[in-house]
Order: sequence, then structure tokens, then C-alpha cells
Amino acid sequence: MIDGFKRKKGGQYISVQNELEGENLMSEESHVLIGKKPVMKYVSACMASFNAGSKRVVLKARGKAISRAVDAAELLRRVFMKDVEVEKIEIGTEEVERQNGIKLNISTMEISLIKK
Repeated sequence: MIDGFKRKKGGQYISVQNELEGENLMSEESHVLIGKKPVMKYVSACMASFNAGSKRVVLKARGKAISRAVDAAELLRRVFMKDVEVEKIEIGTEEVERQNGIKLNISTMEISLIKK
């Protein structure tokens, strides 16, 4: 579990709060955390979320994975699911402290996709 999210198969994270309230987890929003896997893994995770009934999928990426998140979003909406559009894009910076005490600024991006 990470910050109130529970990991599901395929790299998806779902809000634990929704689970505790007994809501239909796939009906509102799914989160896909982008890492080092091939782009098509994330595209298929997004398609699975939408096909399971999610109205919104949020791609979250940090650092070098940001370009992979953009690629996944563009492939999804231009090739695989033409009825998906970008709702909003949020960018930010996280300050991370390494083991040796050095603080680094890491760029972050969240791409919210919705199905028309």
C-alpha cells in the first residue's frame, strides 16, 4: 500500500478509501504508475481499466518515466481507444533525499484520461 492506495495486478493502484466504503472500485478512477516496463504494458493496463468500467484513468510518472507516460497516453488515445481524451495534465516537483543525505528535485506528471 502506498499513500492510501492499494496495488492491484498490472501496476494499477486503487484508493483504499473507496474499498473501505464498499464502492465499486472500477467505476470511478484507476491509477497506473509508470515505471521501466515497455509502453504497451501501460497501454494495456489502461485499456483493461476502461473496459472494466472505469470512467477515468490517471497515469502517474516521475523522472525519466514521464516520456513513457506521454507515449502510453498518446498511443492509447490515437491508436487503441479513439474515444479517450486527455482531461488534464498536472506537473510538479518532488524533493527526494538520497541515502547519503543529498536532496534531489524530481519532476512528476499526472495525465488524467477520460472516456467519452
